[in-house]
Amino acid sequence: MKLKLDSEGRAVLENGMPVFVYDDGKEAAINVADMAQKLSQANFEAADRRKKLGDIEAKILAFEGIDPAAARKALDTVKNLDDKKLIDAGEVERVKAETIKAFEEKYAPVIKERDTLKSELVNEKIGGAFARSKFISEKVAIPADMLRATFGNNFKLEDGNIAAYDASGNRVFSRSNPGSPADFDEAFEIIVSQYPHRDAILKGTGSSGTGSQGGKGGGGSGNKTMPRSQFEALGPAERASTMKDGFTIVD
Repeated sequence: MKLKLDSEGRAVLENGMPVFVYDDGKEAAINVADMAQKLSQANFEAADRRKKLGDIEAKILAFEGIDPAAARKALDTVKNLDDKKLIDAGEVERVKAETIKAFEEKYAPVIKERDTLKSELVNEKIGGAFARSKFISEKVAIPADMLRATFGNNFKLEDGNIAAYDASGNRVFSRSNPGSPADFDEAFEIIVSQYPHRDAILKGTGSSGTGSQGGKGGGGSGNKTMPRSQFEALGPAERASTMKDGFTIVD
């Protein structure tokens, strides 16, 4: 990315902001003051979400120190006890079985609850990001839960923060703040711009006027459409397939 200069070597301004040119030729005017204001607003709105996440993370911390691998090793040790060390040879198998059962009963609920809490944390952060996205609400014609079914694997929770990856598995970085990872909205916009069927999910693209043919499997080479009620009646996998097939969802 380079600073755009005029013929006299001076920085080109757009509405008082310096213009930068990306490697792909796209230009962007970066408004540092506006970025700072948006960040302040986002921090204010995130206060309640941080409290919820803090409660979940506090529950997860309660399970620190419990090592499932160590518990399994202990079970294996019990299985391999020297029978001669047991008081009653006739009780060998019963003692082994009861000891193994005690370990399993103790640790199985702990592991299950830990995994449940982790799942809740992912749903709150990543699922919440889809639900609260300004880009999705303003630019995309598909419900947020449907978008997560298709693009959810592009986002991961790393060290408590959302990390975005493109279809090739590369980390998505910000264009407005070079060198820093893109936030959710910017990353999702970049990922959608690379999606082969983006015209089928973005508002203002594709055919949605009178005369367009609805229903999956419609013939012709034009854009295919499907009523929203029919789309929402499909399962997650069928909805994702419909989007990939280039359908436009119409009201």
